[in-house]
Amino acid sequence: MIVFPAIDLVAGKVVRLERGDRSRMKVYSENPAAVARDFVEQGATWLHVVDLSAAFEEDGAAREANSKAIAALCQVEGISIDVGGGVRSLERIDELARLGAKRIAMGTVLVRDELFAQAAAAQFGELLVADVAAKAGQVKVNGWREGVGASADEVVGRLSSQGFKHLVFTDIARDGMQTGIDVEAYRHIAQVAGFPVVASGGISSVADIAALAEAGDGVIEGCITGRALYEGAFALSEALAAAKGGTPC
Repeated sequence: MIVFPAIDLVAGKVVRLERGDRSRMKVYSENPAAVARDFVEQGATWLHVVDLSAAFEEDGAAREANSKAIAALCQVEGISIDVGGGVRSLERIDELARLGAKRIAMGTVLVRDELFAQAAAAQFGELLVADVAAKAGQVKVNGWREGVGASADEVVGRLSSQGFKHLVFTDIARDGMQTGIDVEAYRHIAQVAGFPVVASGGISSVADIAALAEAGDGVIEGCITGRALYEGAFALSEALAAAKGGTPC
């Protein structure tokens, strides 16, 4: 199981939000590349990056700062970058691919423009990742600010036919809250999708990571953890060991 340490970006700074709420933001670093290098030194091979300024449609200066940060992150040796947030055009996908992103996540357009999503998946293949976030079973888009009148099962259930083979599924109610995870919820989503899911939202301990790993590679491809790492709930080395079946501390 892949462990994806998370770097969420606002105006070039590493931040974490609570339940996706922009007004409840904590800044952890002004040097994203240094954070990434530290993760590499601890054994990370993947990094999950979210361009929140693009997702929230913030001003040009904030978005440019994030673009520069993403470019720098893609140059960090020893790690593959999974990046998303505000990806709504073929041009943006191509730009991120040229920067060196190994996976590119699409969220809002999955439900706002299904034909585009399908065309993008056909063109870019496994480079693309479906990014679905839900609260109380209902999908939220546009930085998790808007509902779309569709359930998670509806959106996830058509991903395979659209050409997607990777899925990040976020439990919004738990995201950034360190409340623990619901393995059965991810098991259900993987069954609906027809392929393994990357679990996001609520990881608070290495026991959570071990529980996800125990569900098996057919259910959980990976997990994303952010606040718990930044606030010292556990070390990345412990998370990586748990993901490989090591004993949680």
